[in-house]
Amino acid sequence: MTPLVLDVTDARQIARAAGAIRSLDVLINNAGIAIYDDLGDPEIIEQHLAVNLFGTLKVTRAFLPQLARAEGAIVNNLSLAAIASLPMIPAYSISKAASSNMTQSMRALLKGQGVTVHGVFLGPIDTDMNRGLEIPKAPVAVAAQGIFDGLEKGEEDIFPDPASLSAAEGWRAGITKGLEKEFAAFVPPVAS
Repeated sequence: MTPLVLDVTDARQIARAAGAIRSLDVLINNAGIAIYDDLGDPEIIEQHLAVNLFGTLKVTRAFLPQLARAEGAIVNNLSLAAIASLPMIPAYSISKAASSNMTQSMRALLKGQGVTVHGVFLGPIDTDMNRGLEIPKAPVAVAAQGIFDGLEKGEEDIFPDPASLSAAEGWRAGITKGLEKEFAAFVPPVAS
């Protein structure tokens, strides 16, 4: 495992990181921000989209050649807020919902290249992002193990912690997952 610390909004840092990694089996997009807001400042929404949506997209595109060669996997860390908005952080929720939709699109579009795409719907995890919130939080190690377990099982959508696990069955059997599969059929097969 090679952790990369970089600003996902900086194209030069992304290119430098992608150039330094010659082979890659799994890319885990984990960068994210969550700023408390009330949708009153459009710049806060733009900041969330820049990191949580476009950062993930740009990093993925930069590493796609290595992933395609390896027939690897992309893991996008999302949030339960991608499914239902947290009104105290609506810009975050919007960006994670967009990232979830992007994950579904990537899944269909990259299948022909042998790259699998996994969405991770995290509940509250004991990280700096959640410091100060007096709610039950899963330890980072529990979430990480759940992500790797889900990846090993080939789960498209991974619910790696106790809070998110309660939503897993409803999500997997729900209309959203059904529509995703139906709409994915519109992607033309890749010619051999």
